[in-house]
Amino acid sequence: MDLENQKRVKDFADQYGAENVVVILGAAEGEAAGLAAETVTAGDPTFAGPLAGVQLGLTVYHICEDEIKAEVDPGVYDDQISMMEMVMDVDDIHNEMSSIRDEFCKYL
Repeated sequence: MDLENQKRVKDFADQYGAENVVVILGAAEGEAAGLAAETVTAGDPTFAGPLAGVQLGLTVYHICEDEIKAEVDPGVYDDQISMMEMVMDVDDIHNEMSSIRDEFCKYL
C-alpha cells in the first residue's frame, strides 16, 4: 500500500473512528492483499509510511470475498470484477485475508 493511501486510511480512521471504517482491497495476489491488510490492521510492516507503528485494527476484506460480493450489485460485480476473479487464486486470497482478520482486526 503506497504512502498516500496509508495517509488516506489513517485520516478516515481518525475522522470517522476506526470502528466505522471497512477497507476493501483488490490486489490480484494473496501475498499482496495480505501485506495491505496487515498495514491497515497491525501497521506498516516496512516502517516507511504514515501507518508505521500504528495499529488501527481496521476491518479489512478483499473484493472477491463472499461477505463483500453479497453487498455488491451482481450486475456491477459481473461487469467490473468477475473477469479478474477467474484468473486470481481466490482461495489463497481468502486464506490470507482470514488470517490477517483473525490476528489483527479489532472491529469484527
